[in-house]
Order: sequence, then structure tokens, then C-alpha cells
Amino acid sequence: MKTFKKIVKYVVYFHLFVIACAVLGHCTFQHYANTSYEAAKKVAPFDAVIVPGVPYEDTSTNIIYKARVLWAKHLYDSGFTKNIIFSGSAVYTPYIESRTMKLYAVALGVPESNVFTEEKAEHSSENVYYSWKLARQLGFKKIALATDPYQSGMLKGLIKDYTPGVMSLPIQFEKIQAREKILPRIDPSSAKVSPFVALPKREGFWERFRGTMGKRVKAEAKLDENKK
Repeated sequence: MKTFKKIVKYVVYFHLFVIACAVLGHCTFQHYANTSYEAAKKVAPFDAVIVPGVPYEDTSTNIIYKARVLWAKHLYDSGFTKNIIFSGSAVYTPYIESRTMKLYAVALGVPESNVFTEEKAEHSSENVYYSWKLARQLGFKKIALATDPYQSGMLKGLIKDYTPGVMSLPIQFEKIQAREKILPRIDPSSAKVSPFVALPKREGFWERFRGTMGKRVKAEAKLDENKK
């Protein structure tokens, strides 16, 4: 009986610890989102914002997908940015993520001439680096990363080391009401690729993890540096 009570106690403590960590993490990322937004507001408008892709599936239930598209639209409409760069290849579904997001942005009213796509990235670190390179090729100088606070926070180190000058514009969810809004209908056929092999069938877990942590970015950055 004593052993059972100890187990119950440890389980309760463990769950309280998990809850505390979750609350602390949420508060930390929310504070980061707010301070980053206020800092970016002082230097806006940006020439372009980078929006990392999300797999195209059921956009009516994928809140992150909706939020990133709606946040990009909000930033354009409110004068925070002159252009939008959606980033992402066909990674987990046979649809090029950046193309589907562009289709939605245009359907929402953003001029097509102000929306660009980066279609090579397969990991979040690559979303930023490849889009940053594209932005510079297009002549854009003031650039920001526009994504959810968690991803934005996780990419701070990579931005500092490999995409200097890029600011963070984490999503302010209360400004876009993503859960209540419905995206317009689009025809995604122009974004579909064939043949298609999903990333998990091409890369093992650790290879994907290293990609997320910037393995390709570091290698390409080194090559780019050697070319100078």
C-alpha cells in the first residue's frame, strides 16, 4: 500500500512539473513574441517577411498553417512589410508548401507581384537561410521572420549566426483570430509534384533532426563564404 501511494505521489509530482514547465514556456515565448513585435514595429516597414511552410493538408483544422498565412496577410495589410516570401518544398505531402501558401495569400487579396516562393527548404533552418538568400538576390535589405513564437524563438541562434540583420516578427494570435477564420478555397493542383517521396522515407529521424538544427545551412554557408 505504501509503495502504491509513493507511485501515485511521484506521478502527481511529475504531472505538476510538466504543467509548470508548460506554463513557464508559454509565458517565456509570449514575452519574447511581444518584445520582438514591439522592436520590429519601430523599424517597419520591412522589404520582405519570411514565412516558413507547413504541410498542406486540411487547412480548416491546421491552426499553424492558417495562422502563418493570416499573419503574413495582416503584416502586408498593416504596412509592416512590402513583400512576402513563403518558404518550403514538398516535404511531407506532395504539395509544395510555399506554393499553396502563396495561393491562399493571393486569394485573400495580397497582390501576386508581392508574393514570392522559396521551394528548396525541407527544414525550418533552411526556410530562413534559403529565403534570406533569395531576398538578397531580389534586392531586399530589411527582412524579418514571420512565424509562430515557438519556432521564431528556436531559430534565434541560427538567425544571429547565418542570416544577420533578420528581425523576428512572431505571430500575435489575438490580432488575426485564426481559429475563428476560414481560408478561401483554392485549386492546389499547380503546387502538386509527382513523383513524390515524403521526407521520412528519404531521411531517418536523426538525419531530419540534424537538418532542423542547421546541418545543410552550416555546410552551404561555409561554401558560400569560400566563394567570396
